[in-house]
Amino acid sequence: MVTVGFEERVAAMRRFNRFYTQRIGVLQEGLLDSEFSLAEARVLYELAHRKNPLDPGYLSRIVRGFQRRGLVERRAPSTDRRRRQLSLTAAGRAAFAPLDKRSRAEIGALLETLPEPAQDRAVAAMQAIEGLLDATADPPEIVLRAHRPGDIGWVTARHGALYAKEYGFDASFEALVAEIGAAFINNFDPVREHCWIAERDGVPLGSVFLVGHSDTVGKLRLLLVEPSARGLGIGHRLVAECTGFARAAGYRTIELWTQSILVAARNIYTTAGFRLVKEEPHHSFGQDLIGEHWELALHGEGFRDVA
Repeated sequence: MVTVGFEERVAAMRRFNRFYTQRIGVLQEGLLDSEFSLAEARVLYELAHRKNPLDPGYLSRIVRGFQRRGLVERRAPSTDRRRRQLSLTAAGRAAFAPLDKRSRAEIGALLETLPEPAQDRAVAAMQAIEGLLDATADPPEIVLRAHRPGDIGWVTARHGALYAKEYGFDASFEALVAEIGAAFINNFDPVREHCWIAERDGVPLGSVFLVGHSDTVGKLRLLLVEPSARGLGIGHRLVAECTGFARAAGYRTIELWTQSILVAARNIYTTAGFRLVKEEPHHSFGQDLIGEHWELALHGEGFRDVA
């Protein structure tokens, strides 16, 4: 089964394996049923993936063997002719390719035993371990991207699961999110509408939508940040992207509907300049709630209301 984001999960798990060597293949005489030992395959992998050349000092015997087989070559950098740097030859890359393919296949087979939400949790757990054990490492970058196939299903599922767990909402809330997502896809106007997915290493962490309501009014909908990613400023970034897009698209106002119990979201809206214009009690999603209508007036590029 291949799902959206699956290759990114495989890549994240392989990166973790590089950081924390696991037992897969370690006890085999030939790694991944190849002619190479674990140490030799490790060197091929590093040469194929690292950005900077590898210092050959402690690898001299392996390197000589690779050279005899025509897998690597030594070059002197232009800045220091006394040094030698190693890189793979075409034959070396050809030798590494089947190892790389088999490694991806093994990790993919392991991940495919899990449902997609469990795959995401596994990758997130590996990222947490990596961060704890290597405090000097830079954290993976969080990127915001446009939606692609599979994202609306993820947004719907995560809204349903998180709001049920955190606020006790029933399945009617998930149904509402599904309706909003379906309408967005069916009536999508890329000039005046957009969806942003926040992700890290291919794992989605949050979402927000801007949809058209009229020629002058856009609606901010379905803001979500995963619990594991809260406190990183993702919600503020998503709302900022949404408001910037709305200005560029020519809207004069952004509206949104939220609930008084969503304190973190309300703080994000206040910081972004939205103001509360109406509130009303209602019974929805199995709960007695106070619905809130918020607005942000877009008077021009760079304008920001004060709540």
